[in-house]
Parts: sequence; structure tokens; C-alpha cells
Amino acid sequence: MIDHTGIGVANVPRSAAFYDAALGALGWRRVMQLPDNDGADGAGYGIDYPVFWIDRFHPSGVKQHTAFTAKSRAQVNAFHAAALKAGGIDNGPPGLRNTAEGYPPGYYAPFVFDPDGNNMEAVYREI
Repeated sequence: MIDHTGIGVANVPRSAAFYDAALGALGWRRVMQLPDNDGADGAGYGIDYPVFWIDRFHPSGVKQHTAFTAKSRAQVNAFHAAALKAGGIDNGPPGLRNTAEGYPPGYYAPFVFDPDGNNMEAVYREI
């Protein structure tokens, strides 16, 4: 089981604005930032404690992929809309993914590139 994970970003405040919106649609919030007074070095997201981190300490531009759990199709759709409104780039609209491409039945998700080109996803598993 994973306790927390994170990615490097080129500009923490810019990326934090993106993740504030996108992860906010999933019920997450910024629960910690480094340093405490301005968050220029890193920000941690979750519900009660940081589960997903963005920071300037790890390499950025690596083009990573992270999938966040959603509780419904509506949450998936809200994630996608919020991510695009916050400057993300669409990499596949919300929808059921094709089992012929290796997705399990009932896999509902969109894909969005964050400000650093990382492929972010919110997934709701209907089955």
C-alpha cells in the first residue's frame, strides 16, 4: 500500500493553482505547504493529510502519470472540467475506456496534462 507519492514541478505556485482546482473537484485540498508561509517549495494534497505532493526538489518535465480515485462519474467530469479551466490540456475526455485497449469493464476516466506535461487522470470504476 502506498502512503503518499509526488511529482516534481517547475513552478510550484503555478502547479498548485492547477491542483487546487483539479483535486478540489475530488474533495481533496491543499493540506500542507513548504515553507509554511508561502508554499514555493512544495504543496501536499489530500483530505486529512498529504497523500500527493508537488515540489521543486524532484525533477520536473519527466512526464509522469497519476490516476486519482473518484467516487462517481460526476466527480470524474468535475475533475476534467476544473483541470481544463485551471489551464490543463485535454488528453482524452471523460468516458468509458475500451476493454480492447486493456482497460477493465466499467473504467470511466478522462486524461489531462498538467502545467508540466504530466498526464493526470481521475478514474471511477463502475464494476
